[in-house]
Amino acid sequence: MSDKVAYTRHDNIAVLTIKNPPVNALSQAVRQGLMDQMDHAEADTGVDAVVIVGDGRAFIAGADITEFGKPPMAPSLPDVVDRIEASPLLVIAAMHGVSLGGGLEVAMGCHYRIAVPSARIGLPEVHLGLIPGAGGTQRLPRLIGVAAALDVMTTGRQVGASEALEMGVIDTIKDGNPLENGLSFAAELLEGKASRRPVSEMPAPEGIDWDAAYEATLVRGRGQISPAQCVRAVQASVERPFAEGMLTERQIFMELLKSDQSKGMIHAFFSERAVGHLPELKGVAPRVIEHIGVIGGGTMGAGIATAALLSGLRVSLLEMTAQAGEAAHARISGNLSGALKRGKITPEQHDTILSQALRVITDYQGLADVDLVIEAVFEDMSVKKQVFTQLDAVCKQGAILATNTSYLDVDEIAAATSRPQDVIGLHFFSPAHVMKLLEIVVADKTAIDVVATGFELGKRLKKINVRAGVCDGFIGNRILATYRSASDQMILEGASPYAIDAALEAFGFAMGPYAVADLAGLDIGWAVRKRKRAELGVEGARTYADKLCEAGHFGQKTGKGYYDYAAGLKARVPNPDVLELIAQERSETGITPIEFTAAQIVRRYMAAMVNEAAKVVGEGVARRPLDVDMTLLFGYGFPRYHGGPLKWADIVGLPDLLADIEECAKQDPAFWEPAPLLKELVAAGKTFDDLNKAG
Repeated sequence: MSDKVAYTRHDNIAVLTIKNPPVNALSQAVRQGLMDQMDHAEADTGVDAVVIVGDGRAFIAGADITEFGKPPMAPSLPDVVDRIEASPLLVIAAMHGVSLGGGLEVAMGCHYRIAVPSARIGLPEVHLGLIPGAGGTQRLPRLIGVAAALDVMTTGRQVGASEALEMGVIDTIKDGNPLENGLSFAAELLEGKASRRPVSEMPAPEGIDWDAAYEATLVRGRGQISPAQCVRAVQASVERPFAEGMLTERQIFMELLKSDQSKGMIHAFFSERAVGHLPELKGVAPRVIEHIGVIGGGTMGAGIATAALLSGLRVSLLEMTAQAGEAAHARISGNLSGALKRGKITPEQHDTILSQALRVITDYQGLADVDLVIEAVFEDMSVKKQVFTQLDAVCKQGAILATNTSYLDVDEIAAATSRPQDVIGLHFFSPAHVMKLLEIVVADKTAIDVVATGFELGKRLKKINVRAGVCDGFIGNRILATYRSASDQMILEGASPYAIDAALEAFGFAMGPYAVADLAGLDIGWAVRKRKRAELGVEGARTYADKLCEAGHFGQKTGKGYYDYAAGLKARVPNPDVLELIAQERSETGITPIEFTAAQIVRRYMAAMVNEAAKVVGEGVARRPLDVDMTLLFGYGFPRYHGGPLKWADIVGLPDLLADIEECAKQDPAFWEPAPLLKELVAAGKTFDDLNKAG
């Protein structure tokens, strides 16, 4: 008998306690234990009710997804839930912590549900590219109706106890010990002679316009299939008997489990948890960080300061003038007001942060006592060096000096100080208090405890932390520069920016590259191009994109870029000047345009992304392929259901992708030189994921 479910008896009530730390995931041993102990309870003379409760910090956090992709092991979760529901005894779920996915399905298999006020429930399977697979799509609509059930399933959101009570998912809320709550509730039900209440026997809910709901859900998911498939499974709960609806749910679940989207999302799930764990940091104590400095109070600096303040750190923000300091304070205050409106902080916390935790200064000497300082000034090497020279002079020994540079050489910046071992890159993404990615750039002389501190700070700020080595653009911006160049090549060859944006949005990006460029500001890329041309000594070269900027069109900030925003930011009307400039450049360079299909656009764009990503991994700038995948997912809007560019490459097949790259290299061998790592993997019959498992 499994030791994962303990059996105890309290008078006429049996208690089944799930003991599978840390969160009582529904492993095979737990499933078998529930089956065995239900048998025990029913065979135990004098038992009238069963309370199922979780030990530790949760009821049941969900299925054991380490079993995904392996041969199924009996008993299946649907069988366990059906077994619980079919019991002649009164079965009560006593819920605390989280009851997610299979955990909520087990609870719905019980006849009654009680929860503590802090409990949360949900069916988050869509985040793994799946639907609930143990009756969730059939039982939840019977409890709360179609609309509410679809909202819970298609978003995968967690629902608090009070909302769950209002919906009808749980029957009552009571503060205190979950076990004692369950026992007292069971006693009350028995005393009141309450009858069994199987959810599967409840009437089917009212239906809706299923096709319209399916299409609307597909649009909201930007091509992700699983939320829309929830609609079809719930439809079966309305239109078919319960047993047939269960068969439909299981069929959809198994089809999705085999899908590329589920493979991508499961990869993303595990990689998100693995990316911040580096073997070399094991046992390394980070430095204590309680007070940080931020230099520059523009959008980026204010965002970094906001993120730090929301995590409980004290912040001293440096601006050069009182007027600039007031503007920075206003930006931070606005960010904090947004957090207050969203319920992230209380009014008291909001006021305390602004009055006590934030200090705006106009002199470097005010940074003398900070534990770590992050500069967020103009992206110019001479400016960065001036800042770090002054920080070196005023900051205390042991203080960490961090640069937020997006492209520049962190080794060169560190060399401007007498303490390069204390210098690190912390590349935030704007808006820094919202975007989850943090590239932690480790320079040649960065001390290991400084690296550990960077990761600890990122964890405190609730970021996805990715280690990066030093090169132009690090991981994300280096790869971005390459796939944007490939996109620009396609434009000169015959594709339009608007066809490229449409193809990539259909692939799953929220915005195509040219819409994104307009949002970020075309002047940013213009500055980078001018810097690189100056370094190469080809300053006279100008492209259609340069001419667009020379005309003062920087995107949304000026009302016109690749798109014309005169009708509003969401209108995105193509700017006719762009196509004229492109046609002019094609004519000047003697290019005869060709047609591109949407599939060809996506394949070329992705091939460039994967090839450069393979170079980044091969050179050690990224340690593992999953580091690239998480960078692109959390910093660049890569569709989560593809798992990341290197997971996508594994799924579509590395040999064919390499063949495409080699074909492109015949026309432009310098740009399309195949990554050595990609060639090695293909020759060995391996995948990028093999490298993740090895590392």
